Amino acid sequence: MTDRTENALPEIKYPEEPPARPPMPVKRRPSPPSPSANGEASPPPPPPPPPDPATLGLWGAHDPAVFRDPETGEYFAYCTHKNVYRSADLIKWSDVPGVFGEVPDEAFSWTGSRGMWAPDIIKVGDEYRMYCSNSSFGVRLSCIYLAVSDRPEGPFRYRGIVVKTNSHSPVNAIDANLVCDEATGEQYMVFGSFWGGIRMIRLDPETGLAADKTEADDGRTADSALGISLACRPKWCDGGVEGAYVRFNRETGYYYLFVSYGSLSSDYNIRVGRSRDIKGPYLDRNGRPMTDAEDPYCKTGTMIMCGYRFDGSRGWMAPGHNSVLCDGGKWYLVCHIRPYDVYGRVMSTMSVRRLFFVDGWPVVSPEEYAGEEEQPIPHDKIAGRYEWITLTPTVPQSVIGSAPATLTVSGTMHISSFTRCKWRLSDGNRLYIDMLGGHTVSGVVVPAWDSENSRPTLVFTGIRSDGVAVWAKRTGDMPQRRLPPGGGGPTV
Repeated sequence: MTDRTENALPEIKYPEEPPARPPMPVKRRPSPPSPSANGEASPPPPPPPPPDPATLGLWGAHDPAVFRDPETGEYFAYCTHKNVYRSADLIKWSDVPGVFGEVPDEAFSWTGSRGMWAPDIIKVGDEYRMYCSNSSFGVRLSCIYLAVSDRPEGPFRYRGIVVKTNSHSPVNAIDANLVCDEATGEQYMVFGSFWGGIRMIRLDPETGLAADKTEADDGRTADSALGISLACRPKWCDGGVEGAYVRFNRETGYYYLFVSYGSLSSDYNIRVGRSRDIKGPYLDRNGRPMTDAEDPYCKTGTMIMCGYRFDGSRGWMAPGHNSVLCDGGKWYLVCHIRPYDVYGRVMSTMSVRRLFFVDGWPVVSPEEYAGEEEQPIPHDKIAGRYEWITLTPTVPQSVIGSAPATLTVSGTMHISSFTRCKWRLSDGNRLYIDMLGGHTVSGVVVPAWDSENSRPTLVFTGIRSDGVAVWAKRTGDMPQRRLPPGGGGPTV
């Protein structure tokens, strides 16, 4: 039933303007040496000093794993390359130096690399357990090791290797995520990447290491110890799926598997499947298993976020390697993302957004979190001009632009002046759209901070009946009705 009690509702409480993001650092190549007067090259100038972490903000944050310390209530984000950030409100973040030490010798002797990627953390009893990936780009010679501490800031003490892989392994030992079975309390580690997709192994709750033997007699990792497959992609698209994250929603009774498809530097996009059983199978909104290796159109996995651009803005691309936090009944998605650039490389930064569940499926806010709260929205406040984005999956994944849309007080809706729809409001902030002969859309309307236009506004995030996610953002009031030349009925 349409909610028309707007006169009885309080004014909308919009979030305040969040702190401005510092400008992205520009990586300058060193200038070539200049020839001197006698024809000999002068010494090259010294390289520019590294940027001060205090001035970077969240630039350089990559593969963020969000964690709320149950002891202090503080939030932490642990990232690749040993970047760690702390926050009291998920809005203002500060750098936490010195959390990680060097890659342990046992790991280095296996991989030959000091690179530390994509950490994830879990608290078991009084112990904080950090799972770190040790690898080099583009190889399967990798391992995930465990380090422990009595504080989320460290220092962390090395305990042992959980799993390792080499070029003969069907999967890559990176991108760990820790999850517990709600029914049994058993602990599992989800991991994997482009090679072989996403796997899950069981952990020993006492040590935090693998519960089963991981090495065969010849020193290789036994395939049987690499666990069960949760997600994969067909070989025609290089099998690009990584950054897995599993969380359980008690309200829906499902485990949700979040993964990143595509290239981390260009067309990353976030997709989701769900299962009643922590071990799967995980199915998308249209019932396709996330292990479908014969997907000819790259439609497997319900895509909830990809590169996008609202009108008049530069836009963002390659959101991915997300983590998910449920805090006091509120859900958040944290990922890295890059400013949109058709050519060249741009730095990643961290993005925090509200996550909502609609018809049992997660949907993501089109704007970054600024402290907004779900609340009843008056019917007449929703009417207005909008920008509409349909998050359609493609290969490679495109950066999707917006189309104009209008919602009238009478309940009609137009997208780009062609698509005719009807909308209704229910339960305070649940918006339902009938696309009249096409799909229906279910979603949530919430106040947000419009970062593209530096003002508060309303945003909509939802999902179509065919499993395609949609976003919308209110940009202004409806124009005044006017009579066309020569009279006639009113037009908009």
